[in-house]
Amino acid sequence: MSILVSDWLVFHADRTPEKIALIDQHSGKQLTYAEFNERATRLATYLRDEWSITQGDRVAILAKNSVHYFEFEFACFKLGAIMLPLNWRLAEPELVYIVSDAEAKGIVYDAEFADRIPTLRQQAGIQYQLRLDIEGTADDGAQNYEEAIKSSPPLVTMPETINHDTVCTIMYTAGTTGRPKGALITQGMTFWNAANISIPTGLNKDSVFYCVLPTFHTAGLNLYVNPIIHHGGTSIIARNFDAGTALETLSSSELGVTHFFGVPAIYLFMSQHENFADTDLSNIQSWGCGGAPMPVALLETYRKRGIIVQTGFGMTETSPTVFLADKRRAIEKPASVGKPLLHTRVKIVDENFQEVPPNTVGEVVIAGPNITPGYWKRPDANESSFTIDENGIRWLHSGDAGMTDEEGCIYIVDRYKDMYISGGENVYPAEVEQVIFHVEGVADVAVIGVPDERWGESGLAVVVKAKNSQVTEETIIESCRKNLAKYKVPKRVVFVDELPRNAAGKVLKRVLREQFVQQH
Repeated sequence: MSILVSDWLVFHADRTPEKIALIDQHSGKQLTYAEFNERATRLATYLRDEWSITQGDRVAILAKNSVHYFEFEFACFKLGAIMLPLNWRLAEPELVYIVSDAEAKGIVYDAEFADRIPTLRQQAGIQYQLRLDIEGTADDGAQNYEEAIKSSPPLVTMPETINHDTVCTIMYTAGTTGRPKGALITQGMTFWNAANISIPTGLNKDSVFYCVLPTFHTAGLNLYVNPIIHHGGTSIIARNFDAGTALETLSSSELGVTHFFGVPAIYLFMSQHENFADTDLSNIQSWGCGGAPMPVALLETYRKRGIIVQTGFGMTETSPTVFLADKRRAIEKPASVGKPLLHTRVKIVDENFQEVPPNTVGEVVIAGPNITPGYWKRPDANESSFTIDENGIRWLHSGDAGMTDEEGCIYIVDRYKDMYISGGENVYPAEVEQVIFHVEGVADVAVIGVPDERWGESGLAVVVKAKNSQVTEETIIESCRKNLAKYKVPKRVVFVDELPRNAAGKVLKRVLREQFVQQH
């Protein structure tokens, strides 16, 4: 039976109306739970009455981090509408594809992105617009966000048809076939993530979290702002990450931050800042890290300061938390992500879906109430991404290789897929290769991730020129810049006579890594 869900904001607005829920670091704006609930409710009323948004409709947001992002998220929750977060780093063709595929009816956007909206209206069919005037204004005729809230009454109540199975977000992840696919996130998944992550981190109503990850990602939303809202705690929202500002914020006795989560690059940038050694970070109760493997040497840099960074693993499709090592194992087994969290199940299987013994590499598969029901309009992905075992348990294939030790702790040792992670962002080579293949004079291409001191990994394009071609590295990189987000653009291009392939014609990227990784 489906479980009815309650409105988190209504609950806390009733019990602790004066408690600070959100602090916008950029503007200084603070919202109590009573104010947060009222503004989200007024926005929901506006979307319902002016845009005719009802349960199941998709509504996009193209914006940098702010408290308004969460007002919008919970306005969608209250209506049973589906939020479509857009990565503002994507190129216009990528945004057009996502908005078109999701069939979004309207969009909320930062004024600094106003120049992208006409293309989305013309090519993706966006009907309604609402502009956030955070960094200046735009003369585009769109309704102002604040005016929309002020003009709408706080009357919306959640429809009784909303339950834990109700889809609340479609989050697009880059696809191995060159096109991103939309992972469906339900209200139940959002709840179970809050339950899962709270145990190893100690999140509660008195917690204060500093959010620096982009809120168009599952990590920015759910590690840990949404769990903090569930508990009735306080979150400080940074518009952008800055290492110096982060250290200052984390050390502020007035703000009293207790929890922090970042990707390895963020921890690296903070450790390299001139103020790192002298900044008092003793108030932080929990440090979390995910998105990419955390170098043990970097973990040791923080350990020398008495800071235990708990490393974890998750996916958009798992809402996202699957692992977060407890503090004891974070010290004893820094290369491990620990054991699965309470309300999730994990095992390591071979190609026949049989569980493998300890110290044997296999694929990580995941089950539980935190798993996505599937992908938007992608029956092919739904078919290939899940296996139902003999006990009727539905398992998600992570595409990651891992193994357990004798204690049952899991180590993520490699990726079955060709994805690499640059600065905490997933990059799928097939998508980059598709762009490069369109460059005149390119006969063949393979993109691999190579080590990068700043970003963890960066792209290397291995290109075969067409006969008599004069194509250059600069031409290829410029084409990528025009069609891809910046973090997806290869850092370098090398030219070879031919790509190594197996008998079936598949490029042997393992051979390319062996050939080029040592050179970079």
